[in-house]
Amino acid sequence: MEDIISNGQASEWIDQGIALVMAYAPKVVLAIITLIVGLWLINRFVGVLDNKLGKKDPTLNKFLCGLIGAILKILLLVSVASMVGIATTSFVAIIGAAGLAVGLALQGSLGNFAGGVLILIFKPFKVGDAIEAQGFLGSVREISILYTIIDTFDNRRVVIPNGQLSNASLTNMSVYETRRCDMTFGIGYSDDIDKAKAICKRLIEEDERALKDPAPLIVVGGLGESSVDLTVRAWTKAGDLWPFYWDMQERVKKAFDAEGISIPFPQRDVHMYKAD
Repeated sequence: MEDIISNGQASEWIDQGIALVMAYAPKVVLAIITLIVGLWLINRFVGVLDNKLGKKDPTLNKFLCGLIGAILKILLLVSVASMVGIATTSFVAIIGAAGLAVGLALQGSLGNFAGGVLILIFKPFKVGDAIEAQGFLGSVREISILYTIIDTFDNRRVVIPNGQLSNASLTNMSVYETRRCDMTFGIGYSDDIDKAKAICKRLIEEDERALKDPAPLIVVGGLGESSVDLTVRAWTKAGDLWPFYWDMQERVKKAFDAEGISIPFPQRDVHMYKAD
């Protein structure tokens, strides 16, 4: 009698299992197919968007493509879960609770995300700009969702959180096409000031990188302990600033030497008195 009951229960369980497989197998297979095809379509769409935006705005494309891709994948998972039979409201509630917990645990990352949004809205810099921020000087390579990547001019890569960039001062040296080159040259107190100023003016006029407008400025900027300091200011294109500065240092030194104008070094006069 017990064998008959157990066989009947086993048969009933098998029937229930077959019924569940018949009911859910097509949904699971369809959900898997939808997930695979959906991920392929999302990656394809994000790739096309990346190519399109990369030509128009390389600063925005990485950030926007990453954000859109994440949102589309979350929507795809919700849709696949509803196809299997999971209640969408419950699933959304679970995602919301998980999001709250993750948000509390990753407050710094959320701050970086908000900083990235502010950078893209106000655009204090863009990809390719030369900036100085957080003690680093270099060219902006990429602005992602959480971080900004900078390549320094001595070939180092620096990753800076967007939260720090959006809440601190930075210097953008690529906004304007022209830059002012500030230089100081010291001459001796016994040297001819007008002659030294004329030499500096001639050297600037001979250099094609120096702009005519605004006109260069050459004045006595200060009287030091051992030198008369000439302040020389000339305008150049942004890309010519440092080559012009370095060349002027060498050319002024050679011209002063040739014209008999000294460049003094710090010195002191010592007076000795004989006590009675």
